[in-house]
Amino acid sequence: MLSTTNAIVLSKLKYRDNDLIVKCYTQEHGVISFLVRGVFKSKKSGIKAAYFQLLSQVQVVFNYTKARSLYHLKEVKTNVVYTSLHSHIFKSAVVMFLSEILATTLQEEEKNEALYSYLETSLLFFDTDNEYANFHLLFLLKLTKYLGFYPDITSINQAFFNLEDGSFQMQDLGRYSVSGENLVLLKQLLGIKFDVLSTLKINAQKRQSFLNMILLYFELHLGSFRSPKSLQIFNQVFN
Repeated sequence: MLSTTNAIVLSKLKYRDNDLIVKCYTQEHGVISFLVRGVFKSKKSGIKAAYFQLLSQVQVVFNYTKARSLYHLKEVKTNVVYTSLHSHIFKSAVVMFLSEILATTLQEEEKNEALYSYLETSLLFFDTDNEYANFHLLFLLKLTKYLGFYPDITSINQAFFNLEDGSFQMQDLGRYSVSGENLVLLKQLLGIKFDVLSTLKINAQKRQSFLNMILLYFELHLGSFRSPKSLQIFNQVFN
């Protein structure tokens, strides 16, 4: 079945001398991996490596057969031309970091319109936003809603947040109980929209502490999750 669908590039890996293996999150089929032949072989090649920059939004055409591990692209074109995500040094560091997390966490080979829409619209916002320092914190927190472990806010006024079961509680129950500045920031971010994120003033130390907490939250709820290899570079850029 010939399929034409929008897609977001999650990762790319050079294969042999001239080919790429590209992992995408597609609007119609979830996670799909493509073998793209000859992208480095000739300048006249119809499919360019430039299409596959991390988190690029493209339209792809391919023959879809359920349960295949690797597909061959027939056509690809750019859906969105970003103005800053791949040229701004800080934003490009965020792109590298978030794409690595998405490539690890998104595994389902099935359609999820709500998740695709979230990725699409949040990236478009990030591209045009001038206040970018805290974008990744809210992006990851909101992502948990689509991954199935968004914090339960029923008892949000309690004094602790338990990372292990994702709920607010009255007392400290051990190593996974969050309090203090991270708790305050978590409550501030829950329910907030990207367009008012700039009203939160967070210094580098608080930002890094909260990010470490969120990554631990992912690790506790996604058994295969590990902190991204790009985390050290990311922290260096932002600090």
